[in-house]
Amino acid sequence: TRVGVASFYADRYFGRKMADGTLMRPQSNNAASITLPLGTTARVTDLKTGKSALVTIKDRGPYVKGRIIDLSPATARRIGLDEQRGLAKVAVAPIAVPLADGTISLNVKALADKPS
Repeated sequence: TRVGVASFYADRYFGRKMADGTLMRPQSNNAASITLPLGTTARVTDLKTGKSALVTIKDRGPYVKGRIIDLSPATARRIGLDEQRGLAKVAVAPIAVPLADGTISLNVKALADKPS
């Protein structure tokens, strides 16, 4: 689990192709991370609101120093992040991480935690 700052995709990215080849849809559960492999499922928890949501890493970024994840607008709203509160301190816990050999590494503890 990593703790850091989350932001969300700007409107200009809607409909653009993400690193995994899919289109960025603001209502989906996609997210961008520089460190987590594409296809990773993770739980993102806003440390202020305590709300969490599951995301799939489909893109690379954010490329702003100090930020660890960019969220789709729908996911950001689910954890309490909006235009008024554009950044949030979050915990990102990988649940299922695809490995190079085609297998998946599961984080059973993160899987057992239920989202708010």
